[in-house]
Amino acid sequence: MVLHGGPGAHHDYLLPGFDTLATGRTLVYYDQRGGGRSPVPRDVPVGWREQVADLEALRETWGLERLTIAGYSWGALLALLYAIEHPDRVARLALVSPAPAWREARERFEAEFARRNLDPGLQRERSALRESGLRDRDPDAYARRVFELSVVPYFHDPARVRDLTPFRVTGRTQHEVWASLGDYDLRPALAGLQVPATVLYGDDDPIPADSSEAVAAGLGAALHRLPACGHVPYVEALPAFTAILDDFLGR
Repeated sequence: MVLHGGPGAHHDYLLPGFDTLATGRTLVYYDQRGGGRSPVPRDVPVGWREQVADLEALRETWGLERLTIAGYSWGALLALLYAIEHPDRVARLALVSPAPAWREARERFEAEFARRNLDPGLQRERSALRESGLRDRDPDAYARRVFELSVVPYFHDPARVRDLTPFRVTGRTQHEVWASLGDYDLRPALAGLQVPATVLYGDDDPIPADSSEAVAAGLGAALHRLPACGHVPYVEALPAFTAILDDFLGR
């Protein structure tokens, strides 16, 4: 089971990178409640408890005894929340660039992302794009470049943004999920989980390294730090990403 990030995004942007894990196993993707092709009316709640309940309902619907979960970014946090709520339903956890496991770490991530976003070189590129006339000549190419410049802070190598499948985030879902978590801290609950797990993160990820380190320590999991890599190892470090998870996930 592959859990995408966001919250409020959709699974498509994990492709084609995550599909390298499909050899010898079946990957199951779905768009989480309130994002992608799973829209809901505005009066339908989309907080973390609903997201966990949806995953459990899918498990029941498909008749699966236990889930092997690969979660990316927010999806890794959702995997942990699900495991905490349903520890007997999880066979393995592969956590890729996990979102911050407690509130203060998330605040540090937001500050670092904002700092990178204000890089003078990045600001000049945005200004040049606005003045280029591309918006009128080729609206699709303009929109693609706007997207690329919006995600540059997640990357170690800015040029690799061109290799990321574009995506959108539903703002209401993103806000409601984080609001529903409140002043959260998953660290105390991790030690009680008896599940095989592994953690991957890039050494240039804007998410603080101590969050991934704490998650791995709490779970007693292997920790794989990928050099010269930001938040998107399935783009920037694809061979290592595939090799590590292919070995861990089993068939």
